[in-house]
Amino acid sequence: MNGREATAALQRAAEISRELLEIADKGDVRLTQRLDAERLQLLQSARRSLQPLGVADRELLREIAELNDRAIGFVEHRLRCTARDMDMLRVGKSAVRAYAANGRDR
Repeated sequence: MNGREATAALQRAAEISRELLEIADKGDVRLTQRLDAERLQLLQSARRSLQPLGVADRELLREIAELNDRAIGFVEHRLRCTARDMDMLRVGKSAVRAYAANGRDR
């Protein structure tokens, strides 16, 4: 891969990062994983050809890292929401069992 192709790969990785941010916000974990794997391959292939990094390439990498951090935040938020929902479901089921047990004794 030459420098021009490596820069194109970085630009595609940035595009994928923007897509990932939207998809992570919507909660599609499987598509997020698939796109992340594709982005990783692009970044690894570009890394070999971009030594030393130019200013534009550094900016793209900085944008990719920022978008990645935000996407991770969205995924972690979804995970906490799901865990909270599951906890509330457990509490609700426990309450139903308790009310059902007390209702039979009367």
